[in-house]
Amino acid sequence: MAILPMVAMRKICEVNDIPDSNVDKPMTLYRITRFGSEGIVQQDDTLAVEEPLEIRLRWQRDSGWEEEPLTITMRTPGNDEELAAGLLFSEGIIRQRTQILAMHRGDNNNAIVVQLASGQQLDMKRFQRHFLSTSSCGVCGKMAIESLKLLHQPDLDQHTLRIDPATLKTLPEKLQTRQSMFQKTGGVHAAGLFNAGGELLLLREDVGRHNAVDKLIGACLLEGKPSMRDCVLLVSGRAGFELVQKALAADIAVMAAVGAPTSLAIDMARSYGMTLAGFVKASGFNCYSGEQRLHQE
Repeated sequence: MAILPMVAMRKICEVNDIPDSNVDKPMTLYRITRFGSEGIVQQDDTLAVEEPLEIRLRWQRDSGWEEEPLTITMRTPGNDEELAAGLLFSEGIIRQRTQILAMHRGDNNNAIVVQLASGQQLDMKRFQRHFLSTSSCGVCGKMAIESLKLLHQPDLDQHTLRIDPATLKTLPEKLQTRQSMFQKTGGVHAAGLFNAGGELLLLREDVGRHNAVDKLIGACLLEGKPSMRDCVLLVSGRAGFELVQKALAADIAVMAAVGAPTSLAIDMARSYGMTLAGFVKASGFNCYSGEQRLHQE
């Protein structure tokens, strides 16, 4: 199969032109039986598609090009290049767009091969993850703790981003109104990037909360905008350790969640000086770390 140059990849959709349908079929119809006040009815139900994606790495050694599988993740088809790039970035395998030479599909639509730039050294034993990532958790147990060593050390003291608490409280509603797939299926998570003024810049949805964040990071990496350093990350569910970890890998200083954070997520946010807010809604929110970036106008 021919290798596709990065410039030939699918155009990234901005939040204002998210398509209702996708060649990767992120949604599908199932015939179901509905038990309700109107009685027993046969009807069609729109569901989010969940399929495995194998991410493979191709890199150059003295003896020539080598290719090995990195991981398999359960995801909603669509924006797979972003997902692969974002995962490599958040795992610390790459730090910039130029380290990816090309991407192409594997033997089927559920495999992506990422070809790294020539001359890049890669220790596969250090990065390879011999497990299946589920939709609910990107990294689990001991592997999560060990993977901390793979990430670069973020320096968030350089961040000047400030956000008004009143603005922060408006973000969940803005995210929800743009979650087109969630509105049709009720079965996907979302991650969105906002500027300090509360404007939604970029949105990604996926059955896996960690995949949604990886797709968001990958989109920014491949397109070079928006700058994640200048954005607030909002996730539609809880703020688990693996999501805070990915945000820190992207030097995101302010992260908010509609749900609760976990204890390990809070500990990590505090250790790096990240601003972490949870239970964000119109009536208020809890701040667990980094109150200094919440500036009331």
